[in-house]
Amino acid sequence: MTAAIRPVGRNALLVEAAGPAEVAALYGWLREQQAEGTLGAVEEIVPAARTVLLDGVADVDALTALLATARPEATDTTGGPLLEVPTVYDGADLGEVAALWGVSEEAAVRIHTAPEYVVAFCGFSPGFGYLTGLPERYEVPRRATPRSAVPAGSVALAGPYTGVYPGPSPGGWQLLGRTELALWDAGREPAALLAPGVRVRFTAVRGS
Repeated sequence: MTAAIRPVGRNALLVEAAGPAEVAALYGWLREQQAEGTLGAVEEIVPAARTVLLDGVADVDALTALLATARPEATDTTGGPLLEVPTVYDGADLGEVAALWGVSEEAAVRIHTAPEYVVAFCGFSPGFGYLTGLPERYEVPRRATPRSAVPAGSVALAGPYTGVYPGPSPGGWQLLGRTELALWDAGREPAALLAPGVRVRFTAVRGS
């Protein structure tokens, strides 16, 4: 493969990919190799926007050689578990997003609920997933000035991603709405409902 493969300490490798599509293909390929038993001992496979980290690698040299010959193709994202996220679309930035899209607020809700999303990777805070699936023409910029506090459950957009804030935190994403679904609960198994490969559907519901 053409991506750079870099050692991270003694027992980890970081693979740099060209972009999100290449990351998804590599992550899918690695999971297949792991399931088939040809990957070797690896404790964690962690995708990000342009990298994949393999941690707890038993044989770094062997895995490096395997990765050098890998030719992952576009992965099928339809096989992951499906999570429905009931959402009240009354976010502070819904009108602004609708204006950026050149549609009414009602049409903006229909646009956002139409796709089936996939969690590309997780980060920022525990339980926060970066969801892909919204067509490229609907990408919106982050807010010029981030908010000091965004409520838990806020459904938001930034660039090519949709996300749901699992807990209250500062944030600069455009707020479309809110959900009462607990995306992160340390006392639950699994604690995070969103993980790479999980499919997500947003459904519009009325607020109380």
